Amino acid sequence: QVLLAAAVCTKAGKAIVSRQFVEMTRTRIEGLLAAFPKLMNTGKQHTFVETESVRYVYQPMEKLYMVLITTKNSNILEDLETLRLFSRVIPEYCRALEENEISEHCFDLIFAFDEIVALGYRENVNLAQIRTFTEMDSHEEKVFRAVRETQEREAKAEMRRKAKELQQARRDAERHGKKAPGFGGFGSSAVSGGVTAMITETIIETEKPKVAPAPARPSGPSKALKLGAKGKEVDNFVDKLKSEGENIMTSVGKRSVEAAKVLAPPINMESVHMKIEEKISLTCGRDGGLQNMELHGMIMLHISDEKFARIRLHVENEDKRGVQLQTHPNVDKKLFTTESQIGLKNPEKSFPINSDVGVLKWRLQTTEESFIPLTINCWPSESGNSCDVNIEYELQEESLELNDVIITIPLPSGVGAPVIGEIDGEYRHDSRRNLLEWCLPVIDAKNKSGSLEFSIAGQPNDFFPVQVSFISKKNYCNIQVTKVTQVDGNSPVRFSTETTFLVDKYEIL
Repeated sequence: QVLLAAAVCTKAGKAIVSRQFVEMTRTRIEGLLAAFPKLMNTGKQHTFVETESVRYVYQPMEKLYMVLITTKNSNILEDLETLRLFSRVIPEYCRALEENEISEHCFDLIFAFDEIVALGYRENVNLAQIRTFTEMDSHEEKVFRAVRETQEREAKAEMRRKAKELQQARRDAERHGKKAPGFGGFGSSAVSGGVTAMITETIIETEKPKVAPAPARPSGPSKALKLGAKGKEVDNFVDKLKSEGENIMTSVGKRSVEAAKVLAPPINMESVHMKIEEKISLTCGRDGGLQNMELHGMIMLHISDEKFARIRLHVENEDKRGVQLQTHPNVDKKLFTTESQIGLKNPEKSFPINSDVGVLKWRLQTTEESFIPLTINCWPSESGNSCDVNIEYELQEESLELNDVIITIPLPSGVGAPVIGEIDGEYRHDSRRNLLEWCLPVIDAKNKSGSLEFSIAGQPNDFFPVQVSFISKKNYCNIQVTKVTQVDGNSPVRFSTETTFLVDKYEIL
């Protein structure tokens, strides 16, 4: 099989996008395509026509034609198979089979065409492989950028700490009537004081987000953008940074939730800081009924000042769903049961400093439908050759406020973009992964329900499983730390709290 060119043209023979796989002038390809409509015989249902020198193999696509120009001695069966693959590639990149849409995505189509044919011969690839090759996704690059941003944040925090130390040293020196310490070799206290103030102003000034600089390309062969690399290489990369003296504090996870944590902006932390985190894993049936719901929560304590290491946390538990609580082995269980306070068994001991310690965790597992925080109802109904899909959501737990909600509906491949009827919120159509993403910035008591209607060719089973993701700053089980006191004297201690409610898995099968 020798394929000369692949083109998308109008019914008048005007070329919209054309890729030549052998040496061929522009005048030659435009002349071949202009002659193509005149050669077609409307009385027959053939999908190819021949001239003295070439063969046209074509497929109508609404108002356009997908045309392959081959030599006359090529295998017609292989040509038809190649034509089918070309025709399936186009809806992956274009929402509608129209001239302006094809022109807008012409380079994407040319890159995809190059994955199908090389030097006139068909490559042994399928649609999924073409999608993977053209995306050129690099896990190493994401890891590198995440580690780089983490290091930058840690460096800025260290600069703040050093600036505070310099300011404190200057105040102490002025208080005792001594000269303020200068910077090595540069003399007077006046200069050091001015420089310290200048450094402090620069650091305290509002930080503008910066794009991490791209790493310099090494002269030798590099594997930084190698596709499909394994996690072991990521570990080796981080180990290499550590060996060069870099202090890597955060390990980058594989899931998007963990990546979000790494890149999350820093919050104002007191000397006593608590992270209250819950993760939900839920599976529902498409016809109703909760198959399984499991929720795990934990309170993590972080103390950065030794004088607040001997404290007690006063916990308020307003949960009425029968959640199972479990304290850390070093926590006094009797004190927690009787007074709802978290403290160490030995009051003379201190909590660890500068490390996250899990002091209380809880678990809820149920099949009770009334416990579902957000219900999703998906109704696909066949209508001729297409399917009308109605999806609605309803917030059952009105005390929650869900942010960045994305409801993902799978779509059949090779049928183009869905026709959206009514929608609350916004939508994104990912033609490469065949997904429709329904995006809602906030779902709360004021916006507790909404719906989406769309039509597309397919069958009811094509639109499942529906997946949901969201994040919330209010926890589901309503377990909070209301007060922190010192063991000696029972005096109150200032503290900060960071609450997150995340999705581990949320599916409607």
